[in-house]
Amino acid sequence: MTLAYILAAATVPFVALLLIGERRDAPWRGWAKAAASTGFIATAVAAGAADTSYGAWVLVALCLGWLGDVALVSGKRLWFLLGLGSFLLSHLAYIAAFATVRPHAVVAMLVAAGLLVPAALVTRWLWPHLGSDMRPPVEAYIAVITAMVAAAAGAVAGVAGSRGWEAAVMTAAVAFYLSDVSVARDRFVAPGFANRIWGLPLYYAAQLLFALTTGWL
Repeated sequence: MTLAYILAAATVPFVALLLIGERRDAPWRGWAKAAASTGFIATAVAAGAADTSYGAWVLVALCLGWLGDVALVSGKRLWFLLGLGSFLLSHLAYIAAFATVRPHAVVAMLVAAGLLVPAALVTRWLWPHLGSDMRPPVEAYIAVITAMVAAAAGAVAGVAGSRGWEAAVMTAAVAFYLSDVSVARDRFVAPGFANRIWGLPLYYAAQLLFALTTGWL
């Protein structure tokens, strides 16, 4: 795990560089983003992700996240939809990862029911800003990321004796959810660097935590 921690720490400067690039709208910010995203994949590999079913699914999710990150560098609609699709599949891969640890189904369903309220509020907030062509994919994405957070809660409830893993998984899932709020605001409501300055650190913290959990279970 020592190498995994080193790689996770080495990712942080690239995230800082990405924020600088985003602030300046620099043409090289895409390279900084790709480097930062490569960091969380490398961290998972070093942590031993390929050695367990849980880790393998997390690695798939991280790779899909990398594809989504690269796609979202472009502001064009097609690339945004490709990125949205990649992240939707990434959340499904996380759900598959949580399913490998015998999650507590009742807890997952209860959390999912509770998350219907914030999901409805986010949908209502975004709805006036979405064209008719964007509403179905955005609704589908909200449903899947909500299911991912619920699945994470179920997995945490189903795992005993691994407090560090439980805390990291739940923190990562919530951080990912919140970071996507910043993406939605930036894309549909009020574009600007103010969204990225908190959304990007939350996103990379979530992905790095998920990557590290592959070595803690």
